Amino acid sequence: MVFPTGSFPLDPLDEDTDALPSKTSRKREMQALQDLGEQLTALPPEQLKNLSLPEALFAAIADARRFAGKREALRRQRQYIGKLMRGIDPEPIRARLDALRGLSADEIARQHRLEGLRDELMSDEKTIERIAQRVAQRIDQDSPGVDIKRLRALRRNALKEREQRLPPKAYREIFKLLRELD
Repeated sequence: MVFPTGSFPLDPLDEDTDALPSKTSRKREMQALQDLGEQLTALPPEQLKNLSLPEALFAAIADARRFAGKREALRRQRQYIGKLMRGIDPEPIRARLDALRGLSADEIARQHRLEGLRDELMSDEKTIERIAQRVAQRIDQDSPGVDIKRLRALRRNALKEREQRLPPKAYREIFKLLRELD
């Protein structure tokens, strides 16, 4: 079949061909979407629900979990998930995944702030009251406040662990509790 000049879609003389992405870059983008879908498949169901994904994508990810031992079915399902992800903006999903993993700049800053608060708590017991006041100002009446007794006990145990050079179990528990309260 003969095409008149300029009517062939990929005419080398056409200036608009530079605007089209190359086949390699399109493949790279598709692979990135499949990889993102694979990361979503590895998430626990509770975290997956919090991502507010489209229903079709959520169902495809649930199906992929059923194909755990079937390599070819899992490969096809990953491709399908990648195809579904072409229709949505993947950047909000990546940002939420980074936040879940603690890789975003906001999450790193939050971690540092909580570590500083934990260190302040270890050096001064009066910090417990300040934490309780901050939490009381932020939460509504239905939510439980700070368990001050538990926080004091964890602080005491962490100080003992540090003194006796034991593994910092209570020290880590303080951080978990502060993260929950934040």
